[in-house]
Amino acid sequence: MILLKEEFFIKKEVVVGSILEGVITGITKFGAFVELPGGITGLVHISEIADEYVKDIHDLFKKADQVKVKVLTVENNGKIGLSIRQAVEGFSPNKRGSNHKMVAVNKASFEDKMNRFLKDSDERLLDLKRNTESKRGGRGSFREAF
Repeated sequence: MILLKEEFFIKKEVVVGSILEGVITGITKFGAFVELPGGITGLVHISEIADEYVKDIHDLFKKADQVKVKVLTVENNGKIGLSIRQAVEGFSPNKRGSNHKMVAVNKASFEDKMNRFLKDSDERLLDLKRNTESKRGGRGSFREAF
C-alpha cells in the first residue's frame, strides 16, 4: 500500500491518544460522526459522549457543532474511534461522573423521582381497576339482575 503525501500527514496527525477539534457531521441513535482535520471522519459512540447516561444525542449536540475529541482507536480499515467525554480536562478513567460540568443533566432529587413514580403508579392502577371492573360485570351488570 502506497500512501500519498497528503494521506501520510493526515494519518500522522490522527494518533491514538491525541486530542483534536472536529465538527459533527451526522448523528445516529448509536453515536455521532465527527469530521477531523484533513477531512477524515471518525465515530463517537454514544457511551463516549458523556459520563452520564445519554438517551438521545440530539439533546446535547446538533449537526455542525464544534467538539473536542480524543482519538481512541485507528484501525487499518480506516475506522477511527473517538471520545468526547475523555477529551474533557479532569477525566479519570477509573472514576465515572467526575467533577467537571460537561453537560447539563436533569438532577431531580430522589424524593421528587419517588413522588413522580408513585403518582404514575397510582394512575395506572386506577385505570387498570376501572377496565377490569367493567369486564368482570361490576355494578349494574346483566348477571346481577337474575
